[in-house]
Amino acid sequence: MGRYRIRVATGAWLFSGSHNRVQLWLVGARREAELELQLRPVRGEEEEFDLAVPEDLGTLQFVKLRKHHSLVDDAWFCDRITVQGPGACAEAAFPCYRWVQGGGVLSLPEGTARLAGDNALDVFQKHREKELKERQQIYRWATWKEGLPLTIAADCEDDLPPNMRFHEEKRRDFEWTLKAGALEMVLKRVYTLLSSWNRLEDFDQIFWGQKSTLAEKVHQRWQDDELFGYQFLNGANPMLLRRSTSLPSRLVLPSGTEELRAQLEKELQNGSLFEADFILLDGIPANVIRGEQQYLAAPLVMLKMEPSGKLLPLLIQIQPPKPSSQTPTLFLPSDPPLAWLLAKSWVRNSDFQLHQLQYHLLNTHLVAEVIAVATMRCLPGLHPVFKVKALPNLSTLLSQAVSTGGGGHVQLLRRAMAQLTYCSLCPPDDLADRGLLGIPSAHYAHDALRLWEITARYVEGIIHPFYQKDDVVRGDPELQAWCRDITEVGLCQAQDRGFPISFQSQAQLCHFLTMCVFACTAQHGAINQGQLDWYAWVPNAPCTMRMPPPTTKEDVTMATVMGSLPDVRQACLQMTITWHLGRRQPDMVPLGHHKEKYFSGPKAKAVLKQFQTDLENLEKEIKARNEQVDLPYEYLMPSRIENSITI
Repeated sequence: MGRYRIRVATGAWLFSGSHNRVQLWLVGARREAELELQLRPVRGEEEEFDLAVPEDLGTLQFVKLRKHHSLVDDAWFCDRITVQGPGACAEAAFPCYRWVQGGGVLSLPEGTARLAGDNALDVFQKHREKELKERQQIYRWATWKEGLPLTIAADCEDDLPPNMRFHEEKRRDFEWTLKAGALEMVLKRVYTLLSSWNRLEDFDQIFWGQKSTLAEKVHQRWQDDELFGYQFLNGANPMLLRRSTSLPSRLVLPSGTEELRAQLEKELQNGSLFEADFILLDGIPANVIRGEQQYLAAPLVMLKMEPSGKLLPLLIQIQPPKPSSQTPTLFLPSDPPLAWLLAKSWVRNSDFQLHQLQYHLLNTHLVAEVIAVATMRCLPGLHPVFKVKALPNLSTLLSQAVSTGGGGHVQLLRRAMAQLTYCSLCPPDDLADRGLLGIPSAHYAHDALRLWEITARYVEGIIHPFYQKDDVVRGDPELQAWCRDITEVGLCQAQDRGFPISFQSQAQLCHFLTMCVFACTAQHGAINQGQLDWYAWVPNAPCTMRMPPPTTKEDVTMATVMGSLPDVRQACLQMTITWHLGRRQPDMVPLGHHKEKYFSGPKAKAVLKQFQTDLENLEKEIKARNEQVDLPYEYLMPSRIENSITI
């Protein structure tokens, strides 16, 4: 006879507890025993039981549990179960971190990490194989749009498996903020009902409510060329800018601009010439909103980096929308102020489109969903820390206020897929390719590299004890299946764009895992958080343009500018959505501080502790840097980076 101390931890989420009775068994190497206990889990509590078992069970292998219900199946979110055996036995942990529902028996294996095929006991290998078969039936791929990454098979959130849905608090907060935003929109529309809408100052009528300190600075300085250039380095979308290695082939310099060409050539030779090319938008059909045609353009911006670190625009070339055969219009800082302002607005509108669709939706959300679904399908025992949900119906939202809505967004995403390379998701490669290394004023680039290095050390620390040699990596069938599922299936044959279809070495595996972690944490933080700051003042980043680009500079008037920028309804919607998406989430868990305890060994705990220490040190570095600059860059401060994509 031996005594066992059993502790059962229930999640703290809303409705995590259950009124149903839970039955437990301990399964050892010799035999199993049903436990005589009365367990009705309570939200956020850990219940402890001390029980005598008449027979020697041997080394514990599993805890089995079944939730009994009579009339109502009251789901239970079980965090973990730990068992202290008789004598000097070490405490065994059985991680769960999932919803338990229905009347079936759930087996939780002892939490020591094991590789596929490396199980001394056949019982563990059979459990892995059974779990994989069940998962591949539950988590299935689906096509949202041809030519785009696959998503999980679900038409709405209720179709998702419970463990891939947002928790109830998240769902309620999401719905509440939408309602609050809708109310704010109504109030702003009523406030402006009898007011004029023909001057830039009229946007002040709706610039109240939820906004940040930086948004107020943008409101005050958005017309400055310095702030215009700064946004390419450190704004909501720092992913497009690149250092020029030659003058762009599509740059058209008309006669009479020989002095400008000479300046461009000089900046090019000095390595101080940069470009932002929106050619991806060329030919994308523009939206029609409430019967009114909207417009898109494909600007090209040339900028120079001054010795002080300021990035200033030299020219803006606006490509007329196809099928127009007109030559591009070249705008210069010396042009009439309203013409130059409108040209910059066209650039900011184009940047808004690429930010929302290419760099936010595709490169973080859809990539993260592919990683999550492949993980559930191919890696038993692991549950992604980030939750995914069915792709929202973007068409309704985009069609109401965004110039790429109405179908253009799908074409744009398909084009962006061709640029979704493996290197583009890895900052050391991407920043080197774009020539942005070593620029003191490029805060995104600096912080992204530091976070990549810290994340890589963490990944290596976790992986190396288990995959000590390259042949162990090559011989892991689950790992190789996971890689193929991501590259060949989820990302639609992405091996042509540099993604691996197999792991041949420990280093290759760690690099890929670092990319996964970075894309789902730091990169999403850099792209998502800036919306509230840079898009709340609508003229700085208009969601749509209501008139075609100007072809003559002298004819641009205030009426032209206001007729091009979003109307009051579209502007209110933009402010509401950017607040909804860019605000700090109430259930925010900072990077490296997840509550799930999948690794119980001392080495893994030490690696996690070092990861947290490295992040704390980086936080101090960024704070010290920000005290010395005019516009603090905070999006990659570890305390502001979520441990997963949650919005």
